[in-house]
Amino acid sequence: MKTIDGRPHASRADLIERSGYKDATLRNLWAARETNGHPPAHKDGRTLYWDLEEWERWFADYQQRRSGVDRSGNPDEELPPADQARVLGIDVSAITHYRDNPPPGWPAPVRTEGLESGRVREYRTRRQLWAYADSAPRAGTGGRRPAAGPDPRVALAVEALAAEPGRKAGETAAALAERHGGGLSTWKRIVTEARKQA
Repeated sequence: MKTIDGRPHASRADLIERSGYKDATLRNLWAARETNGHPPAHKDGRTLYWDLEEWERWFADYQQRRSGVDRSGNPDEELPPADQARVLGIDVSAITHYRDNPPPGWPAPVRTEGLESGRVREYRTRRQLWAYADSAPRAGTGGRRPAAGPDPRVALAVEALAAEPGRKAGETAAALAERHGGGLSTWKRIVTEARKQA
């Protein structure tokens, strides 16, 4: 960390620690700054520094656009399962499944409500759900509803191709599958689509 013009600035190493992203991913995001809106950097010697507040604001927006997580509303609002699914952008059946088989990092309910059927309804806050969505790896993505509009994974592939134009399509697909999850064949198809758009 470094102070520039009275404001805290972070190096890439600082951003890796804060974001949990790998060095290669942050380099790809920086290389694709013209398309993803990445904030500018200040160079000091051989090291780049980013205004920490500006970068964190951009990063939160980037994650929201990438993940499909609804980050609107009161963070402390207690939500029933159907609303939890809407916030996370997954099918409500995944939330029901989590009751008996919780994925790593799935938060405990803030309260429960007994139903006439004898079952229990679990409530979680938006804040808990956002923290879960930000944790990695994230379970439940297989139960996602298709996104309205263009596939956000294609934008990720476009960014990766722009960052390393000489890289083979298969290598790019493998790197994307490792970073974001999903099958290699799926990412190969996405990279092919990204090449058409580039």
